[in-house]
Amino acid sequence: MGGVERPELGEVPETALWTLWHRAVEAQRPDAVLHDPKAVELVGRIDFPFEERFGRRAAVAQLQALRAACFDREVADFLARHPRGTVVCLGEGLETQAWRVDNGRARWISVDLPETAALRERLLPPDERHRIVVCSATDPRWMDEVDPAQGVLISTQGLLMYLRPPEVRGLIAACAERFPGATFVLDAVPRWFSARAVRGKLRDKHYRAPAMPFGMDADERGKLTTAHPAVTDVREVYPEGGRGLVRALLPLAARVNGRPSVVALRFAEKRESAEGTGTSVAARTS
Repeated sequence: MGGVERPELGEVPETALWTLWHRAVEAQRPDAVLHDPKAVELVGRIDFPFEERFGRRAAVAQLQALRAACFDREVADFLARHPRGTVVCLGEGLETQAWRVDNGRARWISVDLPETAALRERLLPPDERHRIVVCSATDPRWMDEVDPAQGVLISTQGLLMYLRPPEVRGLIAACAERFPGATFVLDAVPRWFSARAVRGKLRDKHYRAPAMPFGMDADERGKLTTAHPAVTDVREVYPEGGRGLVRALLPLAARVNGRPSVVALRFAEKRESAEGTGTSVAARTS
């Protein structure tokens, strides 16, 4: 299919095209680790020099697909427990997760900056269950659009590394305060990777990655509990499967502290205070 969209995105918003491209490259393989026909379709509808700009590296594409699959498993598990819950995707870009794991009953909210949200709206038009909210992920206005009654999962795939550390802590704290009992899924690049990106050293002949101010080594995930008293559970979500050399190296990579990681947080439910009045953990400890 010929291109119908000619996006002109800034440095960070352009990463939505980078991740889309690599998912599509992986999805076109007969032995793909991620089934994502929607990504392949979107690449065909966008007039952009994907391969010239981003290259075509099978290992990079597979790793991006394995990262996406980690988020897919968390969302699928959430929807098994909360079939009519709400999945909030912050900085979603052109992620196509809803076409991979949607159960036909959940509600999906995509939160993004104006230029990216406009592109998503043209390519993936919203409907009664899939909505787009135009604002920054760090702007609490999007929270007013979320109905928490049936459960909430907040996904920040490919987002937090582009925020400053205080913004990351503030976002986690705000979500923990506003959505008791919710799940918050994030991914992080290690500190050495963040430092190189900030110095503009993550580049090749095709592409230079934007600055990534937030980095977190894998063994630092426990520190996320200090963002807010209601962060009561922190666990790493490990990639599964893989192909070829990547599959062989994944168990070894899990022992390396300076590696990318996907982490799931759980926020405490509201519970009765000692006085018998309903209040959140955050309210009782603030």
